[in-house]
Amino acid sequence: MIKPTYKIVFLLALFLCTTLAFSQSKKQQELEDRRQELRREIQQINSLVTKNKSKQQSQLSLIEDLNYKVSVRRNLIKVTNQQANLLTREINDNQKKISELRDELASLKDNYAKMIVTSYKSKSEQSRVMFLLSSTNFKQAYKRIKYINQYAEYQKEQGESIKAKTIELQATNTALLKQKEDKKILINENKVAQRELETELKEHEKLMASINKDLNKYKSQVRAREAEANRIDREIERIIKEAIASSNTKAGTKTTTKSSVYAMTPEDKVLANSFVSSKGNLPWPVKTGLVKLRYGKQPSLLDRTVMIQSNGVRIETEKNAKVRVVFDGVVSRIIALKNGNPIVIIRHGNYFTAYSNLKKIYVKKGDKVTTKQDIGEVFTNPSNGKTMLGFSVFKNTKTENPASWIYKM
Repeated sequence: MIKPTYKIVFLLALFLCTTLAFSQSKKQQELEDRRQELRREIQQINSLVTKNKSKQQSQLSLIEDLNYKVSVRRNLIKVTNQQANLLTREINDNQKKISELRDELASLKDNYAKMIVTSYKSKSEQSRVMFLLSSTNFKQAYKRIKYINQYAEYQKEQGESIKAKTIELQATNTALLKQKEDKKILINENKVAQRELETELKEHEKLMASINKDLNKYKSQVRAREAEANRIDREIERIIKEAIASSNTKAGTKTTTKSSVYAMTPEDKVLANSFVSSKGNLPWPVKTGLVKLRYGKQPSLLDRTVMIQSNGVRIETEKNAKVRVVFDGVVSRIIALKNGNPIVIIRHGNYFTAYSNLKKIYVKKGDKVTTKQDIGEVFTNPSNGKTMLGFSVFKNTKTENPASWIYKM
């Protein structure tokens, strides 16, 4: 008796092919999404540079912008190469698959043709009747009837398999042509990106030659700027410690007044848990912006021997950009720095977010705020036209990487 396993094997093979194709497509889509993000980032850089052209930017500001742009451009080229390499593998896989499908289709058609000839030779009713009448008993006759029916069904399945293989072959051919076209586009785009990178590197070389003539002066500017950033960080930490001490005092436990852990009310705990559950999906503190300085210890873009310790991120944005709170919370403090710009600290249970370098404040201490609510405007440096927001995240007194909290930072 013929077992109807062919269809099952065929469907399983088709499922495995589809799963593999989906996996490759998913990876390809991830790379494409990343490539588009980098392209948008370069567009933002160009837009911000164009808007600041009227300002008399310092050599330091120009070289930092260029360093950042070169870094993004290199990432774009890297991701585009990864896409092209993945497409090459997919093209090779599909070419191999097409070859296998053609062989399978030829074999199926050959077997089907032989089966049709055999069937034609024994097609007459007399042959079938004689086949049944020659049975030695009723049981054998019944089995022969089943065999005739199964053989007819098998013929039908073979015909359907040929149709399915033909469709699969056509679809794979279409996918192959699309992949080849996509690869061609990526290669051409990468050639353009390489030329632009070469231009930027030449510009970078000229700027660095100019800066190296008076390198100590620019190093001093970097150190002065970082000293101011450190002063702001210390002030934010001091205010958070005060808030923690106050919460512990209200909690009525003498031993906790110097604790580094915020004493939370039940309402605070709910808010903190909600904040944590949104980790990685919080909105940006400005609608559009570029992270010009990331979290943690890192070398200066100007001088690799100068290390910068960043407790948060610095986001360059557009002039008059509104600052928005990244999650529901309460305005813990508004800091008015001497010879500096205001800072707003928002508390989310035992978590804090800090927004520094503001020029206007729309909230006051104790206000309850909601996600994406505008709380102020970012200050624009009149000397270079830069609009830079400082943003940091704390759990109690310990800093955390904002990129782990903000969506696609």
